[in-house]
Amino acid sequence: MPEGDTVWQAARRLHDALAGRVLTRSDLRVPRYATADLTGRTVLDVTPRGKHLLTRLEGGLTLHSHLRMDGSWRVYTDGQRWNGGPVHQIRAILGTTDRTAVGYRLPVLELLRTADEDRAVGHLGPDLLGPDWDAGAALANLLREPSRPLGEALLDQRNLAGIGNVFKSELCFLLGVTPWLPVGELSADRTEKLPELARKLLEFNRERPVRSTTGRRGQELFVYGRARRPCLRCRTPIRLADQGDGSRERPTYWCPTCQPGPAPARSQGRPR
Repeated sequence: MPEGDTVWQAARRLHDALAGRVLTRSDLRVPRYATADLTGRTVLDVTPRGKHLLTRLEGGLTLHSHLRMDGSWRVYTDGQRWNGGPVHQIRAILGTTDRTAVGYRLPVLELLRTADEDRAVGHLGPDLLGPDWDAGAALANLLREPSRPLGEALLDQRNLAGIGNVFKSELCFLLGVTPWLPVGELSADRTEKLPELARKLLEFNRERPVRSTTGRRGQELFVYGRARRPCLRCRTPIRLADQGDGSRERPTYWCPTCQPGPAPARSQGRPR
């Protein structure tokens, strides 16, 4: 599941493959940009911004993409077989003389002027893996709505950029609170360490091929994806329930023993 760490990795792969090179192939397979031709332009850099990717090109253009749930960018050498999915799922192809970047299942793909990048990412809060990271600003954003459940607040990219379902669940476990606890009810010590703990989790994982929050091989995550399985700390079955603001529900995992507090009445993994 693409979150800030995996988007950072994707940006690095694309940057290493394309930056400083002239495009010899360009194919944007979305109706609005079907006739756009980027060949002949040099790729200047590929920069991650939260969960967004900004591919900047010579001439003041930026190709903005977002992976959402299952999008991906793959890089292939000349002659290498493309294996990211069926051809009809390809949304973008950017090629140089020896590398080809192929974007599969990209739900967001737009070409805009580099000067207008804020139109795509200006709403985002401080980037957990970016040069604009500001723990104080991120915390102030989170506390702006003290009655909002912590899990929802962490997923709101306007507060801080880069957290998705996995890190939301894992971060709440490490803080020892349920994702349904109102942000304003966090204890002072948990409130103080929340932003930097989130940053440390993403920094630890940005260069790892397998995401881990436990440091244990074969047991990489504390709660995410472990519904009904025993908690790694207390052996209580992990629970699963949807959490959202009504417009979008997302799977949320937690340990009812290690994370006391408010929780939905119905959840998977409850003792019968």
